[in-house]
Amino acid sequence: MATTSTLSTPDLLEQVRLAGSPPKHVAIIMDGNGRWARERLMPRPFGHRSGMKAVREVVHGAIEAGLQHLSLFAFSQENWQRPTTEVSALMSLLEEYIAREVAELSERGVRVRILGERDRLTDGARKAVEMVERTTAHNDTLTLNIFISYGSRTELVRATQSLARDVAQGIMSPDDIDEDAISGRLMTAGMPDPDLLIRTSGEQRVSNFLLWQLAYTEFYISGVLWPDFGRRDLFTAILDYKRRERRYGKVSV
Repeated sequence: MATTSTLSTPDLLEQVRLAGSPPKHVAIIMDGNGRWARERLMPRPFGHRSGMKAVREVVHGAIEAGLQHLSLFAFSQENWQRPTTEVSALMSLLEEYIAREVAELSERGVRVRILGERDRLTDGARKAVEMVERTTAHNDTLTLNIFISYGSRTELVRATQSLARDVAQGIMSPDDIDEDAISGRLMTAGMPDPDLLIRTSGEQRVSNFLLWQLAYTEFYISGVLWPDFGRRDLFTAILDYKRRERRYGKVSV
């Protein structure tokens, strides 16, 4: 029997479809842009620009595989500490990506959501974000969640503060606070938790991403640097996921 490494991309997609229902929600920590650029003796922004092609590839692959939600971790709160030139380049690339892709995303039925502390974005980036969300709001083939200026610990703190205010105002009691109550105050409220988390570039950490939501998520570590990650890599990760047994802490029967 052919292994995934010897199958063509169309054959891998066929295997994904034959494997039954795909994961509803795949999240990806897009890592390796800087190393990809360094290996080519280019500045880091060159790697980020090349990574835009991988975003397009993976979005197309997610649609082909039948995913409902695709979440991409693009820019963390900690990333604001990077050199000003790199941050400025990233904000410009966000605007460029949206301007270039919004028409096709809408045509393909992709709904785009931007999650994070968007008040820190540049005016141009913030306007682009609002435009793409407004333009694609009616789509339902795939929800593309792009996490920008996001940190999971901050998200949890703000959810806790929101619940504490309701308790202080007598809207709810402490006993009303359960997992559903907390989930409902997170930025991801209303969407299923990720079934599969992919991290590229071989790193093995979650980097303050979706700490609450990843409680029972399956992890897949890819050694591929993000700019080189494509549909083939996505399908391989999904097939690996489909071979696993998800027990959620229970015993196999």
